Amino acid sequence: MAKDLARKLRRQATYAEQDFWRLTWPLRQAGWHFRRQHMIGSYYVDFACLKAGLVVEIDGDTHAGALAQSNDAVRDDYLRGRGFTVMRFSNHDVTGNPEGVFQVVASYLDTLPPIPPPQPSPQGGGSEAGAFEHMVPQAQCNSLPLAGRAGVGGATDPNHDEETP
Repeated sequence: MAKDLARKLRRQATYAEQDFWRLTWPLRQAGWHFRRQHMIGSYYVDFACLKAGLVVEIDGDTHAGALAQSNDAVRDDYLRGRGFTVMRFSNHDVTGNPEGVFQVVASYLDTLPPIPPPQPSPQGGGSEAGAFEHMVPQAQCNSLPLAGRAGVGGATDPNHDEETP
């Protein structure tokens, strides 16, 4: 039941929530795993990065009233009590100043220790270097093209700066 509600909330995301999700793309590519409409205790948070202990709430006009602000304060206290840092941005912040919102979140993540590389799968019997190490000599591994928008292993134009989505 909780998964169904979370799925419904993700499908009914506001434009600002959709915009914020797109803003997190470079952060997700850097290894910061964000979850949308994630349940923490009895609360659904708009976005959570569990490794960073970060919750991001995107607030619409309904959060402007005194009762809503009081409820938000109780919710924030609950989340902080469980070790989360809570950031709140208005819909207007996300849609009108996306670079500023991104910078606030990215700056916070920059203060945290780097994300360790993923551990090898126990099912693969993995070595630290990876399961396919024996197939391609290390010298060749370092020279393989990076995946780009052209597809897996596809080359991108080095003279063209790609815009982040």
